Amino acid sequence: MGYRYSLAFLTTAELAPPEAVRAAAEAGYDHVGLRLLPASTDGPYPLLDDDAVLAETRRAIEETGVTLADIEIVRIAPDFDPRATLPFLERGAALGARNILVAGDDPERARMIESFGAFCELARAHGMTADLEFMPWTDIPNVSAAAEVVQAVAHPAAGVLVDALHVQRSDSPFAAIAALDPAWIHYAQLCDGPGVFDPAPEALIATARGNRLMPGDGDVDFAGLLAALPRDIVLSVEIAQADRPGRAPAPERAREALEKARGVVAAAAGGA
Repeated sequence: MGYRYSLAFLTTAELAPPEAVRAAAEAGYDHVGLRLLPASTDGPYPLLDDDAVLAETRRAIEETGVTLADIEIVRIAPDFDPRATLPFLERGAALGARNILVAGDDPERARMIESFGAFCELARAHGMTADLEFMPWTDIPNVSAAAEVVQAVAHPAAGVLVDALHVQRSDSPFAAIAALDPAWIHYAQLCDGPGVFDPAPEALIATARGNRLMPGDGDVDFAGLLAALPRDIVLSVEIAQADRPGRAPAPERAREALEKARGVVAAAAGGA
C-alpha cells in the first residue's frame, strides 16, 4: 500500500464540514480532516454541537466514500481534563475518525506525560489514535520532545505527528524522524515554506496558520523528509493560505494542493 492523501482542515478552512468532504472527493483525495475544537481563539466549530451538521457530514462521507482521517485539535495545557474531551471524542467516533491532532502546551513534562497518557486511553476507547504534533512555539518544540513523551506513555494509541513546516523550522533532523518507531507514525502533514524565515514565535505561528506554501513552491527537502517516514501512511495536505480564499475558490485550491503534493512525492521517489 502506498501513500493515501487527505485534505487537511486548514487548506479549505472556509468550507462547512459537508462541503469539505465533497471538495475532497471532487479533487481526488482519499480522506479529509476536520476541526471540532479551536486552535486558539478561532471557532466555535459546528460539528461539536450541531446535530444537523453532523448528519449532513455523515451523509457526505457515505455518499462520496471519502473517509475522515483526523480531527483536531486537542491542547494539553496544565489544567487539562481528559474527561472534558468526551463530547469531542464521541463526535469523532460517530464520523469514523481515525487520528486526533494533539498539541502539547504544558511545560511540566511529568504532568504532560500523565495527561497525554490518560487522553490516549480515551482515544483508544473511541477507536482513534492520539498524535502529538511538535511545533517550535509549544512545549513540544521538536521531534525529540515528542518522542520522549510518546515513549514514556508507551500506549498503543500514542503517536508522533510530523508536519513538514515544523520539521523545517525546529531542531528535528531527518535522522531523528527516521529513528522513530514506525508504529508511532499514523499520518504526516505536507506543505512548504521558505528556508529563510523569522524564528520569532509570533512569526512562526502566523506562517503555520495562514501563510504556508504549496508543496514544491518553497525550500522543504521532501526527498529527505519522505525517506525518513514510513511508506504507507496518510499524507495530510495542509496548506493554510489566508490571502487566497477571496482569489481562488476552495475546490480549486484543494485540487492544486493535491497535484503539487503528488508532484513532490513523485520527485522524491524518482530521486531515491
